[in-house]
Amino acid sequence: MEVTAATANAVYINNKTLPERLNEYLATTKTSIASLAKEVSYSRTAVSRYLSGKYDSNANGLEAKLAEYLAQNTGEAIELTTSTQRATQRPQFFESRDATAVLGVCQSCQEYIGLGIVVGRSGYGKTHTLKQYAKLPRVAYIECDDTMSSRDLVEAIERSIGLPSGYGTIWRRVNGIREFFNVNKGYLLIIDEADKLVSKFTAKKMEILRAVFDQSDVGLVIAGEPKLEAMIKTYLARMANRVDFYAMLHGLSQKEVEEYLEGYDVQPNAMEEIKARACNVQTGCFRLLDRTLSNVFRILEESGSETITPKIIEQASSMMML
Repeated sequence: MEVTAATANAVYINNKTLPERLNEYLATTKTSIASLAKEVSYSRTAVSRYLSGKYDSNANGLEAKLAEYLAQNTGEAIELTTSTQRATQRPQFFESRDATAVLGVCQSCQEYIGLGIVVGRSGYGKTHTLKQYAKLPRVAYIECDDTMSSRDLVEAIERSIGLPSGYGTIWRRVNGIREFFNVNKGYLLIIDEADKLVSKFTAKKMEILRAVFDQSDVGLVIAGEPKLEAMIKTYLARMANRVDFYAMLHGLSQKEVEEYLEGYDVQPNAMEEIKARACNVQTGCFRLLDRTLSNVFRILEESGSETITPKIIEQASSMMML
């Protein structure tokens, strides 16, 4: 189920919402969002999305820090009332250490026209985080697969940036893409599942991406399974020596699982089972946690209960096996 930010429930003495008041303060003092994000210890992406009304996670923690920041810098008394999250709801996006690292690579590549590499095991939340960043302006996202040809890749890039599918040779169409990025500054191109584009037999598709990056004013993030890093170093030396930013995902920590479920009524034994599903070295991952919790909250909603018990976890697991 979707949880929207509690922006509408933030009440101030001047009857303006926290995002409105903060945007006014930033404009008046000429303070950047990056500086604000550093002060409140959140990513610039998270703060930017909150200020624009697009933050789709539980905003309670972020709002508390932003309200404190505003009070310290303006001297205004701020009363913040936030809605309590129901036990049958959970945030769409959780800013874990992995998510923060991915967002940081994307942000840096877009700002500094750099090349970034993101690698992580399947299920760690890499794709979900990249898609969250892709909701920002001037970000093009492509998810690759094994069947993609060079022409398919070029067409996917054209479609992602709003260009009509071109005609002629691949070289001619790539030139059109480069021209687009050079005219429309500030873009970031995200290539997800990029490990499916390269093998020991061919690296033509990755060479297309390198050519676009080298001759365009565009940031580029290439993401995939851990083997992607070795593939680039082995088969694409000219791309490997251009990497500016890098992130390797490590999976959720037990503390992050507790933070993710903060505000829910979870029995201790049930919490241990949930941690095992999220943090187990062999099989644990965010995807397994997400699938388990989807069933857990479905059971809670149907039963009218608000307490997560080991029995409910067991029921949720059996539903996944059906």
